[in-house]
Amino acid sequence: MKLADDPQVSAFRDRFTAFLDAHLPAEADARERSRSSADVPGWARDWQRTLFDHGWLLPGQPPEYGGQHATLPQQLAHLEELARRRIYHSFNPQGLGIIAASLLTFGTEEQKRRWAVPILRAETTAALGMSEPEAGSDLASLRTRARLEGDVFVVDGQKIWTSGAHDADVLLTFVRTDPDAPKHRGISALLIPTDTEGVVRRPFGSIAAEDDLDFNEVFLTGVRVPRENLVGPLGEGWKVANGSLGHERTLLWLSYAERLEELVRDAADVGAGQEWYATLLMDLTALRLLGYRQLGPDRNPFEISVLKLFGSEAVQSASLHALEAHGAEGLPHPARTGPYHHMNNEAFSASWFERYARSFAGTIAGGTSEIQRTIIAERILGLPRQ
Repeated sequence: MKLADDPQVSAFRDRFTAFLDAHLPAEADARERSRSSADVPGWARDWQRTLFDHGWLLPGQPPEYGGQHATLPQQLAHLEELARRRIYHSFNPQGLGIIAASLLTFGTEEQKRRWAVPILRAETTAALGMSEPEAGSDLASLRTRARLEGDVFVVDGQKIWTSGAHDADVLLTFVRTDPDAPKHRGISALLIPTDTEGVVRRPFGSIAAEDDLDFNEVFLTGVRVPRENLVGPLGEGWKVANGSLGHERTLLWLSYAERLEELVRDAADVGAGQEWYATLLMDLTALRLLGYRQLGPDRNPFEISVLKLFGSEAVQSASLHALEAHGAEGLPHPARTGPYHHMNNEAFSASWFERYARSFAGTIAGGTSEIQRTIIAERILGLPRQ
């Protein structure tokens, strides 16, 4: 498939590039930088609202949700153009790509109006409360409880690795509402404003840097949440969780392709003539070709797991080779290993050590590599479950 041969896609791309030329913020206006995945500087909020108001935030959505009913190939062209210009789609990526998307799929009309639209317009920021100390990849083992008292849920428990929670206005939180139900049942999804009494957020550093404060522990003690904040039916949070991860995975492969392209550019000085660099070039081409297959009418939705697994591990492997090739010079932090662009997340061009350290997130977010291999084995290869 050659997207450029489709006149509708080409015209769509031309309209988007003209919009970017006319509205893109200048570097002088974008000096303030984001400090976490839910910290959106004022200029970035204005930019996201501009995208929303002109139908360029999520083109596949209807106009009332920041789109214009774009086709899947047009949506891909939109994301490719953002990547080409090094424009980070949103400085609250989980709010835009997971939480608002989940509300548009599972939420009530009131929840879409009250929560989804403000998140899309960057008036509200959101974080995802899934993982727990004893329930990381195995989300069904979560222990955070919510008991219903009249029209209010009372929530007690703990979440961890909650990216951006200390800067977020609301958490989409998965809780157990029926402790007697089977493992994958009895889970519900609640929207919990972070200023609610009993919510305590504690950010902590990461391997990338001690001052990289994005991860959080979140403690929930007697937190009272109105029943109207329940997303989807009571006890069917597993469907919402799978839908949330599905939103995260759909075109996630394109972000890995972008990372691979950056590695091709930034590691050329040490990669020329090296076998690993040739593999990097082949991986980039293979990932794009596999991704384009998903635009066809006969696509298998489970093949997204192949893209996610292949893309994330290709980025991690190439990042390690680039770090090793640069030797001790790749270790100092902070450092800049690629060109700075004010519209991008500068973590993608930080020190070689940081770029490698951050590559591990790709093999975890949206479902770990182990989970993806299980999906591939069972849903594509038809292998029996253990």
